[in-house]
Amino acid sequence: MSHSDIESIDETIINWEQALSQYETVMCSGTETMQIKAMTKLARLSKHAPEGLLVRIIPHLIENLDDYHSVNSDCSLQKASAYCLKCIACRGDGGLAKEIGRLDGANPLLWWLSHSNGEFQVVLIKCLLVLVTFCNSSRAVVAGNEGVEIIISLLNSYTDDVRLYLLEILSALALLRDVRRALTRLGSLKFLVEAASCGSMVSRERACQAIGLLGVPRRARRTLVELGVIPVLVDCLRDGDHIMKLVAGNALGVISAHIDYSRLVGQSGVISLYAELLQGPDPSGKEIAEDVFCILAVAEENAVEITRHLVRILREGDDESKASAADVLWDLASYKHATSMVRESGVIPILVERLESENEEIKQNVSGACAQLSYDEADRMALAEAGAIPILIEMMLHDELEEVRDNAAEALVNFAEDPLYCDRVSDAISVPSFRDMQNRLLHIRASNEHMARSLRRMTDWQLTWNPDLV
Repeated sequence: MSHSDIESIDETIINWEQALSQYETVMCSGTETMQIKAMTKLARLSKHAPEGLLVRIIPHLIENLDDYHSVNSDCSLQKASAYCLKCIACRGDGGLAKEIGRLDGANPLLWWLSHSNGEFQVVLIKCLLVLVTFCNSSRAVVAGNEGVEIIISLLNSYTDDVRLYLLEILSALALLRDVRRALTRLGSLKFLVEAASCGSMVSRERACQAIGLLGVPRRARRTLVELGVIPVLVDCLRDGDHIMKLVAGNALGVISAHIDYSRLVGQSGVISLYAELLQGPDPSGKEIAEDVFCILAVAEENAVEITRHLVRILREGDDESKASAADVLWDLASYKHATSMVRESGVIPILVERLESENEEIKQNVSGACAQLSYDEADRMALAEAGAIPILIEMMLHDELEEVRDNAAEALVNFAEDPLYCDRVSDAISVPSFRDMQNRLLHIRASNEHMARSLRRMTDWQLTWNPDLV
């Protein structure tokens, strides 16, 4: 079969079985030049060919790459095979890439990657990128055969567009824990930070996800911050698509889990971006924003800005956003440095107004925030002045939700213990739910006091027993 016969195949009206037979004939008995031209034609036709036919061809292409004896030649046959594999792997939703991975196609690609250069190396990089993007087993093969070291070595050599392909390979590999450990061990986390800042959106999302997983250990978190990860993640949260905003927002929350980094994150202008997530339609975004706000608010300067956004959302947001804002305020009300700023923000009258919301989640979270605020004398006064007491009594007696009734009862117990307000809650004192909550709080306080005494005794004993601690 001549090359002209192959070129004469009409891509729109093709007998694919006949075409496969012609291809196999050329690959078995044709010259190397004919074989290369046949594979080039196959690569062009691969976007039209039936997947079943391509599955039958894949083993032959991998077999060509398994011929390592050609390393001293120009490797034209292997280059054509790699290019053809890349075109086939790009077909569809990744099913053919997974088939190549199942047949261990990543292994010869990786071998040739470390024994090639120039145009052949670029073809191998592109092919490998498709495999690790779609195929978990290919990622494992690359990671388990010094692939991380090979990619890092190439990253130190390339500065052009090929570098983006390498960074995308790295971001896919970094989803594996062993690869993240290797990057940390090799001092190469800078490449992962770079991968989060450029390339395709999917690749940047993977890099952000890996950064979030890496940021849990304190040492790695410090290294990432020193490498400039905070502004990179902020850019992803600001400019990314919906998924990237979630992934980057979560990763920033992990990085923020240290008071010094919490301040840095807060200073980056990110709080308004989390407020947007809190007001967005995605429940996952709301959950991430709630968690990160609670982390960032540990730094007092962050708590001021966060509270301002929460007040605005409680005034203007939809029901879901109001419920989320109240949930964060419920947590912030337990922070010693935040109680005064919550009160001074003017949010307490808004919370009291929201107690009468028809939305159950809003009532639940707002009543919880009021219960927490009621532990502070000045906040109790602000709640009373805003008219909270009769509303709380009504909620404790008649609300359908048990948690709302419990929250209201908890707040009323604190009012009852305050001489200024005990007369105003006298009608509630005889109610069984009030008594139950009062006894529950007494047990909790007694348990906490006992634990505190035990900790003090243990500390004294340790200091006495261990001379190294004295």
